[in-house]
Amino acid sequence: NRKELLNCMDSNRKELLNWDESLQSIHTDDELRKLAQANPAFFAPNVWPSNHLPELESAFQEVGQLVHEVGGMVAKCCDSYVSAHCPGYEPKLESILRHSKCCKARLLHYFPTEDGASDDDNENNTEDTKFSNWCGWHNDHGSLTGLLPAIYLDGNGKIVDCPDSKAGLYCKSRNGVLVHAKIPENAIAFQVGETAQIHTGGWLQATPHAVRGCKGGTVSRETFAVFMEPEYHSSMELPVSRTLEDTQCIEAEQSLPSNVRTISKRWKLGMTFGEFSNATFAAFY
Repeated sequence: NRKELLNCMDSNRKELLNWDESLQSIHTDDELRKLAQANPAFFAPNVWPSNHLPELESAFQEVGQLVHEVGGMVAKCCDSYVSAHCPGYEPKLESILRHSKCCKARLLHYFPTEDGASDDDNENNTEDTKFSNWCGWHNDHGSLTGLLPAIYLDGNGKIVDCPDSKAGLYCKSRNGVLVHAKIPENAIAFQVGETAQIHTGGWLQATPHAVRGCKGGTVSRETFAVFMEPEYHSSMELPVSRTLEDTQCIEAEQSLPSNVRTISKRWKLGMTFGEFSNATFAAFY
């Protein structure tokens, strides 16, 4: 995701592996070439370290499919919630995410930081770049993002407890409350993305989030994310009873970290998801 990479250029995050489940149904080079040429920002070949870690591919896909399946259940609950509050809303999130061929799973590696956020940093000062030195503040632009609990590794690759209680994932609520999002073991967390915010006319709001680095400089962070989003040419229409002003409410917009671009600057009526994605990528260049 180019937007996220730009946000994290000055941090120590690197995406190691990226699996696009739609490519599993592509069987010839010509099919893949046509698909990639039509949607260059969405598709790239899956590359597996089969010679060095042959068991990774099947394990990766199994976990990714589990997160995707649970994500469909979450989307169904979201549809029910929005339908109960938004006249004219036609439930769509579950259907979009269950049938989209553009859902992507990624293993994310956060390199040890030279120094974490300093002791005198106020964790409520979300504009401080040191606060988010593992990954800067941003919204995901898709529909839902599924996250597994992070693990931490020492310099020898051994799993260890995180030595810094303030390190890890942080989110901001729509009224600006900062939350240290500690995902329990054997749980899956889900973040709302901007596409779900648009599709629900603002009844769901995207989750601004960042990752605070770990003090000490010897521990890395590893996690697994599944980005669930519509297909390239999918519609990005609002519910009939909602407006752009409803979609990005003033209170939520005022609470966004300063480097998070507002939806109103990137999305217009009539856009497809691919066009919205391209506008989002361009906004972060």
